[in-house]
Amino acid sequence: MVSCSDLSGMMAMMPAFTTDDGGSIDATETISVERMEDGLNRMIADGAGVISTCGSFGEFHTLLWEEFQTLNRAAVEIAAKRVPIFVGATALNSRETVKRMAFAEEIGATGVLVGVPFYFPASVENAVRFFTDISERFPSLAIMIYHNPALHNVTLPVPCFEELVKCPNLVAMKDSHRDTMGFMKLQEIIKGHISVFCSQFQFHPFYELGAAGFWSIDAWNGPEPLLALHEAVVTGDQARAKEIMFAISPVLVDRKANLTWRETASKICIRYSGYCDPGPLRPPFVEVPADVDKAQKARAEKWQELRRTYQPQRARSAAE
Repeated sequence: MVSCSDLSGMMAMMPAFTTDDGGSIDATETISVERMEDGLNRMIADGAGVISTCGSFGEFHTLLWEEFQTLNRAAVEIAAKRVPIFVGATALNSRETVKRMAFAEEIGATGVLVGVPFYFPASVENAVRFFTDISERFPSLAIMIYHNPALHNVTLPVPCFEELVKCPNLVAMKDSHRDTMGFMKLQEIIKGHISVFCSQFQFHPFYELGAAGFWSIDAWNGPEPLLALHEAVVTGDQARAKEIMFAISPVLVDRKANLTWRETASKICIRYSGYCDPGPLRPPFVEVPADVDKAQKARAEKWQELRRTYQPQRARSAAE
């Protein structure tokens, strides 16, 4: 089983690549393995440290069970152990999560990315019980905690990790919901047990405080700016790290991200960017306001400028 020390770098949160007819409410087989193979192979070759499937951006909430199986089986086969693959297993109830985890173990995934069942808010006690239960049932499967209070309706406070670190296969966490002091206190408890992947916008200075890596949806627009950020941070080039952080931050839409469109808009942006083709949107998120589409087209254009600016030196020299 993979350990926390094996997990670092940029974690690319993979889209659920869609077939051309995937926008239809009648479609039942909407996973485009061909699009996924092209995009995933390119992302691995370009330097992603970890791949995670079926998060909120990865559309676990819009996939049929059979589609979930198709996507994740293909992802594991395509990756062929070149990078760790964490299968998203978040669901509306614990029994469905267990079913998804069993499948992930069956297909040979590195581990699972799991959030607390979220239709109704869970108490912290029930959230801890949930992770303890699934850890005990799958002792040989690595578990990455998917901490997303905005969508999962529960915040995992720092003190609860005193219990969670007792679960030996809870080895990582996707998290972007701590301030600096909270993150420092968290590290006092989890260091050596759980590797944290913070948001790309937190990597500097959170790496210096103990983050193992960062997660990113934007990576699928083209990962060059983010890989340059990673290199700058881990080599201690703080001036360059700040430069890149400031450069990528305005690429967000001007107004605060709206949860109605946040994940959908990212998929639109990725398609405009052209690094890979995630395919069309799935219902019920198919009617997109014109201003959202326009903003994502502009965002994609800006990201392409950043890709050219921060492409690896060898590629830049060849282009010149």
